[in-house]
Amino acid sequence: MFWKKILFIFNPVAGMSRIRDSLLDIISILSSHGYSVECYPTKAPGDARRIVRECKNEYLYICCAGGDGTLDEVVSGMMENRELPFLPIGYIPSGTTNDFAGTLGIPSDMKEAAEVIASGKVFNCDIGRFNQEDYFTYVAGFGLFTETSYDTPQELKNTLGHFAYIIRGAMSLGNIRTYKAIVQAKNINIRDEFAVGLITNSKSVGGFANITGNNVDLSDGLFEVTLIKMPRNPIEINEIFQALSNNTMESSLIYHFKTDHLTIMSEDPISWTRDGEFGGEHNYVELTNIRQKLKIIVPQSHLGSLQIVR
Repeated sequence: MFWKKILFIFNPVAGMSRIRDSLLDIISILSSHGYSVECYPTKAPGDARRIVRECKNEYLYICCAGGDGTLDEVVSGMMENRELPFLPIGYIPSGTTNDFAGTLGIPSDMKEAAEVIASGKVFNCDIGRFNQEDYFTYVAGFGLFTETSYDTPQELKNTLGHFAYIIRGAMSLGNIRTYKAIVQAKNINIRDEFAVGLITNSKSVGGFANITGNNVDLSDGLFEVTLIKMPRNPIEINEIFQALSNNTMESSLIYHFKTDHLTIMSEDPISWTRDGEFGGEHNYVELTNIRQKLKIIVPQSHLGSLQIVR
């Protein structure tokens, strides 16, 4: 077994194809630290998931460069590979918003992120199971602003970054779709109509920082759940934005709680996103927190806010 061997999967078109200008530098940085780097560029959605699902146990790390969706594929492939232990994952963010990388303190500069892989620390992070067959690293959601993530054209994302999400969401304000649903968790049974639903393990979603509540702990085995009711007038819209912007979640229009498991049922199918990618339409979703399953390499300077186990 080659204990200094890295499998490096990269999405060549993520974030205006930023990886192309830095690929040789990334490989050079990792090589200078004694790693042997085996590269795989993805060619289509699902490639990263397939590559990891089928790979052999011959690597020290599995690393990826791309957006949060690429990381999601790598994590999902590792969960599905029954012959592969859950190896530490190195992440070089090269997508549009890179919410999860920001939460973990991973630099947006790709060469700096490569240095983190070479000399960082491993953090045991929670991940989520979506029904029985899929996974997510930091968010599963539905409704306004979550739909814009996969519905916004890539050209607009590349040009405007996360502002594309804001613009697209604002354009849809005149036609907000709502979802009648039953939400059940331990000691919780909610039946209501929602404009937004977020099940998260992150401090940032869709480029919006600090909208998942206070005291977010990525390794406590609990999701932060935020369900926003349909506002009926501009005053209620303002109330919601105030509660989100000051991070209190104190509003009669917002349900906010922590849980390790919940189900969401609806008569009409709901379109979901998982880590910013389309997650299908479902009448029933079961979400389970798998505590500290994900081993991800983070900067040593981020030790103050994360529990390091390496």
